[in-house]
Amino acid sequence: MVKNITDIELADYIDRAVLHPTSTLEQVKEACNEAIRYNFPAVCVYPTAVREAAEILHNQQTQVCAVIGFPSGASTGAVKLYEAQEAVEKGATELDVVINLGWLKEGKTEAIYKEIAQICEETGQTVKAILETNVLTNTEKRLAAEICMDAGVSFLKTSTGWFGGATVEDVRLLQEVSQGRVGIKASGGIRTPQQAIALIQAGATRLGTSRGAALIQLRGQESEIVES
Repeated sequence: MVKNITDIELADYIDRAVLHPTSTLEQVKEACNEAIRYNFPAVCVYPTAVREAAEILHNQQTQVCAVIGFPSGASTGAVKLYEAQEAVEKGATELDVVINLGWLKEGKTEAIYKEIAQICEETGQTVKAILETNVLTNTEKRLAAEICMDAGVSFLKTSTGWFGGATVEDVRLLQEVSQGRVGIKASGGIRTPQQAIALIQAGATRLGTSRGAALIQLRGQESEIVES
């Protein structure tokens, strides 16, 4: 999937992340206001910040996204489901759920399917499955993607960002596996407009980053240089 660079509006792709362990509610507020300014698709926060983010983004197009089982994915299914349901009750309309990576390594594919499917079914919201591609083989990435799509997710997400960021190669692999059936969120380590554009051209339909405004501003500076 290749898009013309001049046709790419980065703001249309950015899930503005506020996921550092020391993130404060003031930083969440700043991120929400930034998202409103640039009309980002979503702001991605910890469950503890969902209510505040939802209040700020009320009547805005930007969605509130909560991370679930973040960052290890090793919570029990019951805990993840409760966390997801509570986040939805507080105003989240998107859920970025880390799959159980240990189960994947052990071949417990049915357990992964049931966990993700239950969250999809019982919340009724947009679910993005975080695969943590940096710790998986290509075979495991393909398997995880197929399980999560069968379970009903709306997006496949590359990474939490804690164990390495998104790569063009992984986005291409997920695009090849998904064949457009679901969206692809590239997340982690996106620091320049060039990286962001390369990921979009490879097939990413969302970008998870804490540098949303910086990417937009840098892109604008590059355009000014080219035009001058």
